[in-house]
Amino acid sequence: MSYLGHFNLDREPFSNAPDARFYFDSDQHSQALVRLMYAVNSNKGLAVLVGGVGTGKTTLARRMLDTLDESKYESSMLVMVHSSINPEWILTRIAMQLGVQDPASDRLSVLKQLYERLLVIESEGRRAVILIDEAQMLQSRELMEEFRGLLNLEIPGKKLLNIIFFGLAELEDCLRLDEPLAQRVALKYHLKSLPVEITTSYVKYRLHVAGGRDDLFDDEAIDAVHRFAGGVPRLINTICDNCLFESFMLKTTNINAKIVHSVAGDLGLLQQKMTLDEAAELELESLDEVEQGNLDEVEQGNLDEIEDMLDKLEFK
Repeated sequence: MSYLGHFNLDREPFSNAPDARFYFDSDQHSQALVRLMYAVNSNKGLAVLVGGVGTGKTTLARRMLDTLDESKYESSMLVMVHSSINPEWILTRIAMQLGVQDPASDRLSVLKQLYERLLVIESEGRRAVILIDEAQMLQSRELMEEFRGLLNLEIPGKKLLNIIFFGLAELEDCLRLDEPLAQRVALKYHLKSLPVEITTSYVKYRLHVAGGRDDLFDDEAIDAVHRFAGGVPRLINTICDNCLFESFMLKTTNINAKIVHSVAGDLGLLQQKMTLDEAAELELESLDEVEQGNLDEVEQGNLDEIEDMLDKLEFK
């Protein structure tokens, strides 16, 4: 018996695998999608979405792709899995994704094929859109110049191709490799970590979608989850998933702050300072680590440390 049966869940509520059913339309994600769609529908050319590790960039990219109706858009998403790709690969892949049959072997011929295909898409009354996920992997000036060249594919008064970059903060450095391209960014939006009240809604929403009770985590437990995750959705999922399993092993039907702290310890997240009251309540042995002059403060933790922790968890 898994924890699904124990909690009467239809599916895992906190899996980090992409699943459109669990898309949580927070205010900032909704705002981001509205802005990116505006950029596409206005043929702005280049738009950028930047966010930290685990803030929902890929989820938003997939959501946007699903939103682009085939009758109005010719769209595709490319995921940059490593930094050793070259301009020729990018150009050929984009051409294929937009419907070019049998791309030529030389760059100029492929550009001609792509331009002709974009004209066909335009004549059909549709817009061509390419989403680039993990765009911080585009780490050469040559790649940036290639994208600048693609944005030059246009007709009088109208661009034929819209490109959306989704990436980490390092994407800003990549754009600066080609200043003319950086100046062509028509829209930029930054995803931030979730505030505690949104974390609460997020956890309850995912439990509801999974067919379970939305009160499996008590208020103190969710506060602890938020603190250790730093409001980062991917880490929230990791902690909550482990909490459900831990509660199942303990044969309890609710998750409290003590379980969250136990899981955080197992995941190596007990690096943040806690108030003396919290430490006493949970009977922690490391009371000497609590600074007496800051008893009313709860340190949120360094986001760089959280990103490092996410990388380590993904590696595991």
